[in-house]
Amino acid sequence: MAIEARIREDIERLIKEHRVVLFMKGTRFSPSCGFSASVVGILDGLLPRYHTVDILEDPLLREAIKEFSEWPTIPQLYVDAQFVGGADIVREMHASGDLQKLLGADAVGPRQPSITASEEAARELREASKVMGTDGAVLRLEISARFDHDLFFGEPQPGDLIVNLGGVTLHLDAGAAFRGDGLHIGFLDGPGGKGFKLENPNEPAKVRQIPPTRLKEMFDAREAFELIDVRTPEEWERASIAGAQLFDEGLERKLAGLDRATTLVFQCHHGVRSLQAAEHYVRKGFRNVYNLQGGIDAWSVTVDPTVPRY
Repeated sequence: MAIEARIREDIERLIKEHRVVLFMKGTRFSPSCGFSASVVGILDGLLPRYHTVDILEDPLLREAIKEFSEWPTIPQLYVDAQFVGGADIVREMHASGDLQKLLGADAVGPRQPSITASEEAARELREASKVMGTDGAVLRLEISARFDHDLFFGEPQPGDLIVNLGGVTLHLDAGAAFRGDGLHIGFLDGPGGKGFKLENPNEPAKVRQIPPTRLKEMFDAREAFELIDVRTPEEWERASIAGAQLFDEGLERKLAGLDRATTLVFQCHHGVRSLQAAEHYVRKGFRNVYNLQGGIDAWSVTVDPTVPRY
């Protein structure tokens, strides 16, 4: 099937405007598949800036880029308006050094991160290293492209960057160093138990669950937010929350024009469909996105029993 002229023009414009473009599932800070995440991890260790395009946002683009590149899978990397390859090729080129050569002066390499720890956390890490830091094991911090954090003792790796945390050396690979710059490690010791708390300023917004009682407080305090019902029109007719808006094309256009700092609350029957919709709008750049825990059913049980259950 021939590519629409508009889509072809969009692709050509993107690869000309940006020296490095990655067509992927999700975004740089929120990949939606493992293959895209693996390429992001490689590029994050080499480049301070590059452009990503979420093909999940446009089904036409998703198919068009495959035909444009004559390549059947996603992600796809372009450098200097030339197609480089998919995940496997990028990994092979990175391992051989060819990717670094291709990127040239833009490939600045890993950056030494600034990471801090509270006195309590540093003390606990020192104590842990006395027990775990045997047979060459070192304290490692891994941060995936999806910003999953893992602090553990493991083997040092070639190319590790090392940070001193109050007498304990912390090892990170290049991607984690980029994503962890500015991270602070704290330590919690309370009724809920002991554990490390990692605060990462680079971590992108995530959907937060909101209980029905908190949503009622927001209504009562007349806080500014959009309550979006993603159920079907038939379900809406059976039961709805006063103040909610049924998601349709008109509401979709309205949301597209809102400031990305606008608070959005999504709801459905039990909170499953609405979570998917909420995650979609996080990927669109909204920073204050909530999902009604338990959906309208929980609202009826805990807040307003006049809302019919079904």
